[in-house]
Amino acid sequence: MELTREEESALKGEQGETMQTAYRILVATGEATDAERLVPIKWAHLSGVNYNTIGDAGEEFLSNISKEARVKVKTSLNPMGFDIDNVENYNLSENFISKQLSIKKSYETMGVMPSFSCIPYEIFENPEEGTQVSFAESNAAIHANSFDKLKTNKESAFSALASALTGKSPYSSLRKESSSKLTIRMKVENPDELTYGMLGFFAGKVGNESVNVSGVGKMDHRSCKSLCGGMGTSGTCAKFDFDKDNPESEKIDFDENEMNKIYDELNTCEKGDLITLGSPQLGLEEISDLVYRLKGRSFKKKCMIFCPRVVKEQATKLGHVDKLTNAGCEILSDCCTCLTPLIKKDEVDGVTTNSIKGAYYLQNSNGVGVNLKPLSKIIEDETK
Repeated sequence: MELTREEESALKGEQGETMQTAYRILVATGEATDAERLVPIKWAHLSGVNYNTIGDAGEEFLSNISKEARVKVKTSLNPMGFDIDNVENYNLSENFISKQLSIKKSYETMGVMPSFSCIPYEIFENPEEGTQVSFAESNAAIHANSFDKLKTNKESAFSALASALTGKSPYSSLRKESSSKLTIRMKVENPDELTYGMLGFFAGKVGNESVNVSGVGKMDHRSCKSLCGGMGTSGTCAKFDFDKDNPESEKIDFDENEMNKIYDELNTCEKGDLITLGSPQLGLEEISDLVYRLKGRSFKKKCMIFCPRVVKEQATKLGHVDKLTNAGCEILSDCCTCLTPLIKKDEVDGVTTNSIKGAYYLQNSNGVGVNLKPLSKIIEDETK
């Protein structure tokens, strides 16, 4: 890779050990992805927040580097393991709570915004099209590349943090203009958000860096998020193009047969003991829509709704939180369905959700069964 004098200086350790480590990460990532140089970024979004995922080693690492490291660009943060407002309701260990709060403090000390959200594209104003960013959260990276017209690699927790500390990122292929080498033809009629989530899951499995999709029609915002969440769960693919004809691309169909295969893989029980909504987290538009759809009805069982804190505050002002609470919902901020310690297999056998991403992690990380339904079916079956 070609480095500037300043970058070479940092790599040699002349700007301190932390910056040297950050540049080593970026250079190693760049060399692995055939990047010829580093480019400036304007925004980083970090993962590696939940104590469930980074453990003691991650907590100690962040505590140590936060003594001197400071971010150089706007930096937002993924969800952590709990909502501090009601953590006492979930019987979490004191060790988990203290270590999670230590992680929170370390990031804040480094100048990271405590957004604790996997949907930064909904709670912050997006920069102009073509802006280089560095997003570690998979659905956010895919949404940025596919819908927001930003440019990001599908970053790891380490590379995104290195980008936040340096303001740089490898100029790898996802940051360049290129044609998708695979076209997926949508062959399922009357798709809902669950269908789009399965399409994304399929695309993540068969795609490489990016895929072109034809025949998807007009998607609402929920479906776009579901598409990105599904792709981010199943593979390394990090961009959708839509109806861009590349004569040299391979063609493959996503039909009822492929959809049913994914459904059978992820739908593992007939009913859930509770309901989760929010993977990716729900935005204000989705919460408003949920209130409208309920029309005064109540859930027959506990419904956990995960959203960013800023969205909960907005929803509270509109009266939505009171209505949802009266409908049997618990509104949780700062955390997410995925990798949450709030759902335990010794307390819950199965969870009903409309999220492909949530279904994957609830099974593989929490060890619980999953009952997959679109939101319309959840409201029809699970309310009174």
